[in-house]
Amino acid sequence: MPFALPTSVPTPLAYFASLVGDDEGFPLLEAAVCIAQDEYPDLDVQQVLGDVDQLLARLRRRCPADAGALQRLRVLNQFFFRDLGFGGNVNNYYDPDNSYLNAVMRTRRGIPITLAVIWLELAQGLGLKARGVNFPGHFMVKVNLPAGQVVIDPFSGQSLSREDLSERLEPYKRRQGLVDDYDVPVGLYLQPAASRDILARMLRNLKEIHRTQEDWLRLIAVLDRLLILLPDAWDEYRDRGLAWAEMGDTRLAVQDLETFLEHTDHSPEREAIGRRLHELRRAGS
Repeated sequence: MPFALPTSVPTPLAYFASLVGDDEGFPLLEAAVCIAQDEYPDLDVQQVLGDVDQLLARLRRRCPADAGALQRLRVLNQFFFRDLGFGGNVNNYYDPDNSYLNAVMRTRRGIPITLAVIWLELAQGLGLKARGVNFPGHFMVKVNLPAGQVVIDPFSGQSLSREDLSERLEPYKRRQGLVDDYDVPVGLYLQPAASRDILARMLRNLKEIHRTQEDWLRLIAVLDRLLILLPDAWDEYRDRGLAWAEMGDTRLAVQDLETFLEHTDHSPEREAIGRRLHELRRAGS
């Protein structure tokens, strides 16, 4: 009788950790798909990746072999936004499914950042110099062409002029006091986003939805991933500790809040968190 070696399937968190441990060759699409495993435990990640690959194969068949970068971009946008109908979920923007790529692939509706992740995979598969942009309040994508840079809103497929971008920035600049002598050029807001930063923004979008809904269990699941992705994000320990407290798990709440206080000497919230920690210790004793 042949001897079968025991095999173990990694947990979703262990799988996620294996993907995001190193910035070199960071598999953004795969890591982004994995986020949905918290909500869809039976999700076949490889199937979703295969579905994106099939879209890329269809797209390549539409693109002449000798097409220049601008023509490839036009073919991509026609295919993605018009033929396939990908676009923003205007009617239900805060639906958590908008942050899950398996759902976005199925419904073809999402938020800017999830639409961007799929669009970027296709653009880069066509050989375009495309990157994500952590634009304030609204994730963008950009493509460097021989004649210049094109910035696209992945929510609508619209190409944005410098004037459009400046107009969108105005409310943010006013809130931040970045006016008059403190104003900065639009180009500074168009720096390419690292894959790790894109993934963090996706998770923080979900975090805000769950916190608003006081869905502590789902919030903790998102924070678990954020802390694997960004181990030194001490504010996330604070938020997870407070969520554990809401769940009634004093031990884990104390552990996370202690970690926050140990690493944040100058946080304006130290005093309030210290008081909360004291209350939790007393309750747990």
